[in-house]
Amino acid sequence: MIKTSPPESGVNEWLCNHSFRGYLNPPLAAKMRVSIYHACSTMPANARFPLLPYLCACIVGLLALGSLWQTIGKPVVLADAATPTHKLQCASYTPFGKDQSPFDLPLQINPEQMDTDLALLAQRFQCIRTYSVTGLEKLPELARKHGLKLITGAWVSRNPHDTDVEIQGLIKLAKENPDVVEAVIVGNEALLRKEVTGGQLVELINKVKAEITQPVTYADVWEFWLKHPEVAPAVDFITIHLLPYWEDNPAGIDAALHEVTEVRELFGKKFAPKDIMIGETGWPSEGRQRETAVPSRVNQATFIRGFVALAEQHGWRYNLIEAFDQPWKRVSEGAVGGFWGLYDADRQDKSVLAGPVSNLPHWPLWLAISAGVLAVGLLIGGRPSSTRNAVLLPLMAALGAACMGLWAELAWVTSRYIGEWLWAAALLALNLLVLAHATLALSTAQGWRAKAFGWLERRAGWWLAAAGFAGAVMMLAMVTDARYRSFPSAALLLPAVVYLLRPVAAPRREIALLAVLIAAGIVPQLYEETLGNLQAIGWAITSALLAAALWRSLRLSKNR
Repeated sequence: MIKTSPPESGVNEWLCNHSFRGYLNPPLAAKMRVSIYHACSTMPANARFPLLPYLCACIVGLLALGSLWQTIGKPVVLADAATPTHKLQCASYTPFGKDQSPFDLPLQINPEQMDTDLALLAQRFQCIRTYSVTGLEKLPELARKHGLKLITGAWVSRNPHDTDVEIQGLIKLAKENPDVVEAVIVGNEALLRKEVTGGQLVELINKVKAEITQPVTYADVWEFWLKHPEVAPAVDFITIHLLPYWEDNPAGIDAALHEVTEVRELFGKKFAPKDIMIGETGWPSEGRQRETAVPSRVNQATFIRGFVALAEQHGWRYNLIEAFDQPWKRVSEGAVGGFWGLYDADRQDKSVLAGPVSNLPHWPLWLAISAGVLAVGLLIGGRPSSTRNAVLLPLMAALGAACMGLWAELAWVTSRYIGEWLWAAALLALNLLVLAHATLALSTAQGWRAKAFGWLERRAGWWLAAAGFAGAVMMLAMVTDARYRSFPSAALLLPAVVYLLRPVAAPRREIALLAVLIAAGIVPQLYEETLGNLQAIGWAITSALLAAALWRSLRLSKNR
């Protein structure tokens, strides 16, 4: 029933500017809004186009997009760590290409690929560290060719047969190549993975030491040397992993080098006179933030270059992780696992060691894509329905362009298999629908635009429900299993803003459940991530906006 009446004058204006909340029951209002919108949209058809505010808003939107991408991608100048006349010590090397994995069976490693890799690494390093001998039988010959030394590793696992094969292969390579293999590593983080005991590891170390002349060590996260003191007496030198990003209390880039220094000095005193080698240290260039630890190319370069300066100042032995990005690691470690390389998976220099470094070297391409989405939004919207909407329409299109560009860039980095690509594409399509709906709502839609708006308006509850469903799924994942997940804020910010400002009717029970699930997860995920995590705060804000949009829609949905 109608609760009140419009003013006697300006009936058309009243109808056009009200959503009928509180005047009509929601189903009737939803139908009448579409019909009256068509009538109202003809009102300014003969009015003068508000060109100046429209152009000003377009310029502001385009400048905002340019500022966004340029801020992300602007090059930063740092002191070089490596020069043509100054080579660094060691880098971890795994020979897998962009689409390869150690889990591909049968394992086939191309010697020509290794030859090319070592030729590149020899320009900046004196040696390389490996983690297994399987498939790397020709590596010593190639290392000799390029003047590189090897710290060769054997992979120790809970499978005794596989471990024995690795140990025998390690002994064979060391015996046959004493001029190239300068040290061997029996096992990598096997204690951390709880695949062997300290006693079993000591037996393996002693077995290798009895067969070869090179120094023998074991490599693990520094804490596990303290937890298993029985291993240290068996090795010739101690190899520790120092990865501030992965610490239980992650260190931000400003504190990371101080933490490395403290641990290295602790081990130097505790295990003297044994030598200490930092067997892995580095920083990821992509991935999710952990507390105050932010992956980025600039932060990676800042850490690596600062660490090399410290190591050379103190005379530390070290090995950087790692030579090349390894996309296969994303399966077990999330996006961040695939981006520890000094070179990318295509063997292109990431400028981590020398020269200006950019978090997004191809930012002009992403700006062009976003500008294209902005243009599409303006084209769909067409003529704004008022001076106010002449400002809002370009700004809404710019917001949509930014969100879709940021989401596409994140999906490009994080997506690993067809299911994740389809999920990313579905959210991108949802954003396009919401952007079309929002821009048409601000326009004087006629012809095909009027039909398109009517179609989108009748299904607006679907778009909101889809955004709510995606938000609920992502929030549950972030609360229950967040360690390797990136924050999807860009995917849902546009629907949250649009339907918060312009509520639409949707299935009441489903919407209420989704709103509760999203809202209930905000505090737990913030508590888990801490308030130092700006990415987590961004996701919390997006989730709060989406939950508010869902809640506002309940007023329109109460009688459905």
